[in-house]
Amino acid sequence: MDTTTAPAFDTEALRRGIEGRTAADLLSLYADDAEIRVVDRSTQPSSPKVLRGHDEIAAMLDDVYARDMTHRLEECVVQGDRAAYSESCEYPDGVRVLAESMMTLRDGKITEQTMIQAWDE
Repeated sequence: MDTTTAPAFDTEALRRGIEGRTAADLLSLYADDAEIRVVDRSTQPSSPKVLRGHDEIAAMLDDVYARDMTHRLEECVVQGDRAAYSESCEYPDGVRVLAESMMTLRDGKITEQTMIQAWDE
C-alpha cells in the first residue's frame, strides 16, 4: 500500500511571496505549466488576460513588484487540490487594490489561477 502524500501547499510561503518586495518567492509557487486568468476593468470576463507558463507569469509579477506599493495576504483557505485567497494592496497616494484568487494545485504548486481585481477610481 502506497502511503506517499503529495506535497502540501505552503500558505506561509504564499504570505511571504505576496508581502515580499520581489516576485521571485511568489513565482516559485507556480508549476512550470501554470496558467493565470486575470479579470478586471480592462480585461473583462468575456476576454480575460491569460498568462501561460513561468515566463509570462514572471513578467506580470516583475511588473507588479516593481511598483511602489504594499501587498498583504488577508486570508487563505486550502482544501485538497484547491485554494483561495484575498490580497489587498495600497499605493503611497492611498489608492487601494483588492484581488481575489481561486487556484488549482498539483504537488503543492499552483497550476491554474483565476484572479479578479478591482482598484479605487
